[in-house]
Amino acid sequence: MKRQNGRENVQYKIRQVFMRSVLMLTVLLCGCSVAPGQGGVSNNRSEGAGDGQTYNELVSVSDNVSDNGTESVSGNEAILSRYESVISPMPPQVEVDRVMTEGQRVEDSSVTVPVYEMARRELPATEAMAFAEAMHSGWNLGNTFDAVTEGEVSGAGLALETSWCGAITTRDVIDAVAAAGYRTIRIPVSWHNHVSGPDFEIADSWMDRVQEVVDYAYANGLYVIINVHHDIDKDYYYPSSEYLDSSTHYMECIWAQIAARFQNYGERLIFESVNEPRLVGTSYEWNMTAGNAQCEDAVACINALNQTFVDVVRRSGGNNAERYLMVPGYAASVDGALHEEFVLPLDSAENRLMVSTHAYSPYDFALQAPNGENAAFTDAGVGTVDWIMNALYERYVSRGIPVVMGEFGARDKDNLQDRINFTAYYVATAWAHGIPCLWWDNNAFEGDGELFGLLNRNRLEWTYWDLVNAMMSQLP
Repeated sequence: MKRQNGRENVQYKIRQVFMRSVLMLTVLLCGCSVAPGQGGVSNNRSEGAGDGQTYNELVSVSDNVSDNGTESVSGNEAILSRYESVISPMPPQVEVDRVMTEGQRVEDSSVTVPVYEMARRELPATEAMAFAEAMHSGWNLGNTFDAVTEGEVSGAGLALETSWCGAITTRDVIDAVAAAGYRTIRIPVSWHNHVSGPDFEIADSWMDRVQEVVDYAYANGLYVIINVHHDIDKDYYYPSSEYLDSSTHYMECIWAQIAARFQNYGERLIFESVNEPRLVGTSYEWNMTAGNAQCEDAVACINALNQTFVDVVRRSGGNNAERYLMVPGYAASVDGALHEEFVLPLDSAENRLMVSTHAYSPYDFALQAPNGENAAFTDAGVGTVDWIMNALYERYVSRGIPVVMGEFGARDKDNLQDRINFTAYYVATAWAHGIPCLWWDNNAFEGDGELFGLLNRNRLEWTYWDLVNAMMSQLP
């Protein structure tokens, strides 16, 4: 979702189809497996993978995008070679004092944090699932590098970092996240305000600043996720056949540069293709309708763009050849991930793809504006959380495909105890199903917007430490 006020048949190109066919044939001959890798939950619940559906049947190439009458040859090899000189070394890891001082956290003695001891579902004993488990719990550096301006982009520069959240990201901020017990940080990044030319060359100042904060986190021993966030626009990328060629070019150009810059970083750096791909500006933006031609086309385009992302990253070489990658379905929603036409990209790396989902659910409690009746986490809300985690487990986790809940949370409605109950139950249930969760923190604490702030970055104070505690208390 856009959170500026508190939180945003094209037959697949002949050349790409041929390459993927060769890849699949090679895999079959070798007898190897090919790795595949928000809002509320609608009533159009996909059944997901049927009984007996294999892991590899979840991995395929979509051919359901409408033919737009054009064909172009990907130029990402040339784009990749252009940025070979900007490869950076991996930052050194440093010892960090992870002991929180009393002055860094605010606790409310009137609330209690429940602890749920849930039996874990059977989890496949794979390297990918072990990696997801090591991610443990996470925190989003929201409303920071994802901030955008909708007017004149020239000169936006580094000022955008503080334009939404009002705080510069210091090493102390990231140290506080690590000291709180989080093991993963997601750093959403929007790029389009910082590019120039037909090949979208990213300004060195912006890339350098993003890398600086990535280095803060990586040196702390954290798992770090970076992505393409609020770049969803018909001038950049948009999941529609009409814009597929130009969107593919944008994805190739942006990810070639990111992949080159971070090529030497180890596996704790994770790339996520895009944030919440959806039909912005239409009635289907947050309400994907199964069977609707426009929505089905969008799903096919998302499949294609995820494939482009994987192809570009893998071809960049170095540690990117085996790096873990995250890909979302429509709007990164649970329904999008469960949609029967959503497929994971073909991948030259084995078991290195993860499904990216967001679920601010139940919607009326977690995300909808307060109305005097939706501030309680009810039994119905418990049922919604149960359904989400079970559905994702059955479709993906049980087949050895990790799922990461990249964004979740509940906005402040002056209902701290209910938010604690929600957070504890959500994280405990997700953990029992093998799914790590990352809280969306937009540094918002006051006003009538979407108040998801936990860490006050200006004061370096965990204003809602009880919510952090509610997460950590459910985890080993």
